[in-house]
Amino acid sequence: MIKVLLFDFWGTLVETGVYSPTKQVQDMLRVHMPFGQYVVKMERAMMTQKFDSLREAFLAVGETFGMRVHGEVMEQLIGLWNKSWMLARPYEEIEEMLGELQKKYRLVLVSNSDVFSVPKVVEKYGLGKYFEKQFWSYEMGKIKTDEEFMQAVLRELNVDVQDCVFIGDSLHSDMAVATRAGMRGILMDRKSGREYSPKVKSLRELQAQL
Repeated sequence: MIKVLLFDFWGTLVETGVYSPTKQVQDMLRVHMPFGQYVVKMERAMMTQKFDSLREAFLAVGETFGMRVHGEVMEQLIGLWNKSWMLARPYEEIEEMLGELQKKYRLVLVSNSDVFSVPKVVEKYGLGKYFEKQFWSYEMGKIKTDEEFMQAVLRELNVDVQDCVFIGDSLHSDMAVATRAGMRGILMDRKSGREYSPKVKSLRELQAQL
């Protein structure tokens, strides 16, 4: 019996204010490696501890890739990251559907995040009221693809994995995570461009899959 719905944030509930900020950081830093490898290293550097400033966070990212980030590049990175969260918007159906789903299920938010972005968007749009619990990577000290992350989430929720469903937009950092945890995953594919089952194009389609 499904009791808990775990939601990813970016691309699932909320659209970033700029196109793929994480990929843009890779391009700005000229990191030459496959994106899948890069993003794990980048998120571990930036999103598994609480920095006092974005400058400190990007210094840590640069150190991870063996480079010193300073000057104009640093200012561009900070500007990009701030623009991304400040211009972010929930998808049009989100608040209505979270309100409906909340009546039947325990809703939980799970996200790789630094302290400077996702929590601010949640606060800005008052989304926190829909979720029983919010799990941020910078508080957990781990990112979602680390096996211990989801184990800790399940312990905290005190729920059987069979009673949970994970909804996210990434095959690698959401669906694969759900599979490894023994949890059912539903892909959020808003552009309907990927082969996966089950998947939905919006939260309006979610109840039919549950």
